[in-house]
Amino acid sequence: MSTSFPTGPVVPATSTRQGLGVSEVSLDPSGFWGLRQASNAGATLQHCLEWMERLGWIENFDRVARGETTLSRPGWQFSDSEIYKLLEAMAWELGRRPDASLAAVFDALVDRVGAAQDDDGYLNTAYGHAGLPPRYSDMAMGHELYNTGHLLQAGVARIRTGHDDRLAQMARRAADQVCEEFADGGRDAICGHPEIEVALVEAGRAFGEHRYIEQASLFVERRGRGTLAVRPLLSAEYFQDDIPVRQATVLRGHAVRALYLSAGAFDVAIDTDDHALAGAVAEQWQSTVARRTYLTGGMGSRHQDEGFGDDWELPADRAYCETCAGVASVMLSWRLYLATGDSRYPDLIERTLFNVVATSPSEDGRSFFYANPLHQREAGASASAGVNNRAEGGVRAPWFEVSCCPTNVARTVASLGAYVAAVDDQGIVVLQYAAGEIRADGFVLRVETRYPDEGTVRVRIIAAPESESRLRLRIPGWADSATVRVNADQVTHAAPGWADIRRTFEPGDEVLLELPLAPRLSWPDVRIDAVRGTVAVERGPLVLCLESTDLPPGARIEDVRIDSELALSALADGANARGIMVTPTPDADILPFGKARSIPSHSRPVELTLVPYHRWAERGPAAMRIFIPVTSR
Repeated sequence: MSTSFPTGPVVPATSTRQGLGVSEVSLDPSGFWGLRQASNAGATLQHCLEWMERLGWIENFDRVARGETTLSRPGWQFSDSEIYKLLEAMAWELGRRPDASLAAVFDALVDRVGAAQDDDGYLNTAYGHAGLPPRYSDMAMGHELYNTGHLLQAGVARIRTGHDDRLAQMARRAADQVCEEFADGGRDAICGHPEIEVALVEAGRAFGEHRYIEQASLFVERRGRGTLAVRPLLSAEYFQDDIPVRQATVLRGHAVRALYLSAGAFDVAIDTDDHALAGAVAEQWQSTVARRTYLTGGMGSRHQDEGFGDDWELPADRAYCETCAGVASVMLSWRLYLATGDSRYPDLIERTLFNVVATSPSEDGRSFFYANPLHQREAGASASAGVNNRAEGGVRAPWFEVSCCPTNVARTVASLGAYVAAVDDQGIVVLQYAAGEIRADGFVLRVETRYPDEGTVRVRIIAAPESESRLRLRIPGWADSATVRVNADQVTHAAPGWADIRRTFEPGDEVLLELPLAPRLSWPDVRIDAVRGTVAVERGPLVLCLESTDLPPGARIEDVRIDSELALSALADGANARGIMVTPTPDADILPFGKARSIPSHSRPVELTLVPYHRWAERGPAAMRIFIPVTSR
């Protein structure tokens, strides 16, 4: 197993699997993910930079660098992290595709941020300077270590793309300061928003500093003791400070916090050979996915605390499913895959990428969903051209008061190639299907596909090791009739999991994978009260939805019933279904309850056009639902 040098976001100290670097995977700009990478590079990065400049978030660094007293600071206390995430996105993008103009913008931004760093490595614009509260004076909500964590991840991205430059050195100094402040015998505290844990481990790996990993372990072990100051409407569970990580059986509280913490805890477990901790996190993933995760892969069912609900509490119309939680879910699942090789993890990554991460940005890369509900009862109002509320439903917005999602999408899409494939001690593994080229471990693979619109994936061998090796293809869990053929060999059935081809490959060899993309019904577990009596439609990795845009004039989305006994048919990248449109029952005099009512005889048949959820509201504000009530017979 070898790559040119460790260039991916995650490089475990001990693993038989390793992800690839962003320079080892080139995605075709005409493919599903290549288009999004092009939009991210050509529009989103500059869009984020302009908004943060306009709102004064970058000026915060200039003011600290000048030594001025802060009288009024724009942005939340965590706004520094958005600049760091943008720097990380730029670092991955430059590693993926060098660009002189972007490099100049990147260098200038690094210089402005770096000028604000204190001599001891501390870097923050909301605390610790004239006119601001003291350092580490609000561990519950101050986000200082959270911000530092994102700085570290930006530095790791720079190191992993071959540049040990100013940003990397800034990250080192910041990590050193954290260790000096919070080491065993120092300040006994944790940050209210996990992130420093996962960042310290990866920084320790990238910089060869084991004490960073030891510090991350300390933070993990300190959590769950109830030491954070609880605020009104927020509990210790919100901060994951109610139960030690080792004792928890399911993810709970604020979804992004929980997922970042789990990713960091799992990293600690892998690098310290702590099987008990690794097992605890894996169990939490399993129970959370089985009982607290939406069909889209989205996580977080409560608006109040952006958090997980109880088991089976998965309302479609009140689904929060923050985009950042989708990003964090990918981070956790990727680490679990690298450690175990279990295909369930890249399966969930695929589901989340297509139905959460790809759903957030608009086609032009300049507006975003923060929350991702599965049911929009009324068409949303047009987004403001200015700063919008976080969970403003129904339309993508150019920027938010809390704008963590655009930069999280930016860094994920820029580094997406790192999640496409992996290498292990037997060969190469193709995990996500996207048109492009993969170069690693002696292999050069040319992947030709229009996935997810079409199910044909053609893998051409351009170069391969001289001895026998293995090419492994992931067969998604939903693909119950996939087939594989090598050259002119006989077609073989491939069950969900892995399809392994072992041979001495030659340039010109071709592996043809056919994945079934016929639309299919997906029924909710009967314990999910909120969607009982409904059904969803999926096609390949895509969750489909019904939009009011595609209904007859005057029809309302709540009056649609789908006939689950009639066949579905494919239509472009979506599907056609048949059902009925019912005439609404007159409003009750008192309560909307009473005797059972059958479908009115004057209901009429209707053909339903279902489109991929990732592009809902692209044609304008619309009512939408994924789970459609089933007609009774």
